[in-house]
Amino acid sequence: MTLPIGEIICGDNCEVMATFPDDSIDLVVTSPPYDNLREYGGHSWDFEGLAEQLRRVIKPGGVIVWVVNDATVNGSETGNSFRQALHFMELGLNLHDTMIWNKPPAGANGSIYAYAQSSEYMFVISNGPPKTVNRIRDRKNITAGTMQSKTTGGRSAANNAGCVSKRPTKETPSLGFRTNVWSHNVGGDVSGHPAQFPEALARDHILSWSNEGEIVLDPFNGSGTTTKMAKHMGRQFIGIEINKEYCDIANRRLAQGVLF
Repeated sequence: MTLPIGEIICGDNCEVMATFPDDSIDLVVTSPPYDNLREYGGHSWDFEGLAEQLRRVIKPGGVIVWVVNDATVNGSETGNSFRQALHFMELGLNLHDTMIWNKPPAGANGSIYAYAQSSEYMFVISNGPPKTVNRIRDRKNITAGTMQSKTTGGRSAANNAGCVSKRPTKETPSLGFRTNVWSHNVGGDVSGHPAQFPEALARDHILSWSNEGEIVLDPFNGSGTTTKMAKHMGRQFIGIEINKEYCDIANRRLAQGVLF
């Protein structure tokens, strides 16, 4: 069993992934079709079957980024996004972080009484503790340049008395780690795909959860945002997509420059 590194495979993702070796993928970044908000070409897919394949192929410490949202039906959101996250946990994986993609507001997705929708969930699922975490520093610190000393509370091992000790002072950096709410516009280039997520979003997850040379998979490759960004960031990549038209689009985009 070998991996189709550097390829976009047109086919059913469960069938294709069944040919992959166990513990072979470092990172998955994907956005599956969800509810009636994402239907491409009438193709169906098997969530539980795919989840089991992802559990099997993800390396110890590997990460799955699952970007998803819910439809509103009869005035109620379906909650399928959370059911999927919980199912991954039932398979023995960790819900490392429930992140939010903050995007430009659209309609109320089924209810005129809801606030305009401007977010999707980005579930970060890991096989044990993540082996790679490269948190991005781009949040401006309002106290940048000031000197701070931190204190720690605890008990003395010698006499059990409460004690406080001071850590050395240090200067607050100009940039801090970003939060788990990421703001990105939708799209990224004109590809002909109805729901392309932005190149910068894929790039930031690839940067956060993988290193150069590692293998990034998108089992719903669509127009190829994940595979394009993985290639341009020095990662190995595999894309799987059942729609032949989108496979052709993705292969064309692999030859393009990067649009941030």
